[in-house]
Amino acid sequence: MDLNTDLGESFGTWTKGADAAMFPLVTSASVACGMHAGDPVTMLDTCRAAYELDVNVGAHIGYPDLAGFGLRSLDMTFDDLFGLVLYQLGALDGVAHAVGASVDYVKLHGALYDRTVHDGEQASAVIAAIQAYDPGLPVLGFPGSALLEIAKEAGHPVFSEAFADRAYFPDGTLVPRTEVGAVMLDAGQVAERAVRLATKGEIEAVDGTVLRIEPQSLCLQGDTPGSVAAATAIRAALEAAGVELESFA
Repeated sequence: MDLNTDLGESFGTWTKGADAAMFPLVTSASVACGMHAGDPVTMLDTCRAAYELDVNVGAHIGYPDLAGFGLRSLDMTFDDLFGLVLYQLGALDGVAHAVGASVDYVKLHGALYDRTVHDGEQASAVIAAIQAYDPGLPVLGFPGSALLEIAKEAGHPVFSEAFADRAYFPDGTLVPRTEVGAVMLDAGQVAERAVRLATKGEIEAVDGTVLRIEPQSLCLQGDTPGSVAAATAIRAALEAAGVELESFA
């Protein structure tokens, strides 16, 4: 099982997340590419740390929205989104190569992640850009999303992720963070859910419905209260359950 988290989201003098504490716990790091978060120096430092700790680097691509942290959906033309994705891929890949690393996969961020679950036009623009840059680059995303379906049709390796600390609706979608109980903070509970996902491919929705999800990666939050403790508990519980931890990429 792969463990991924979002890193490199600091910008200038503004610090986001607990990167130093999260790096030893994960096998894949989705690194912000400077549009929703991050800056050149942060990207460089994050890629260097990933290389030194043998953690795979993913391009974490978002809308051009630093002020809103990429959480506001934007209506973009196909060409504009195509160029935006290509720009971010090239930027992070160049920085990664400078320190001996490489971009091993792509994961979308925030509103762009959510929108491409159902928006085929934006998903098509994203995949067209990824394919133009590297036809074999793996794509990590939400199971059943338009993004992964289009990526698969285009010949990209696709991998799905699940969230042990997020509440799910019975239809398999995530409860929005704006709702009470959307994020679970009890490390023990989150660890139990992670083991169930990894060993049985299932998770319980808010109404008790058992959902079948067979993820290749579990996303660990690094910027919520108690996130490092939860991530530590998840890794320890998975190892105790005999789950081999390695990057899907």
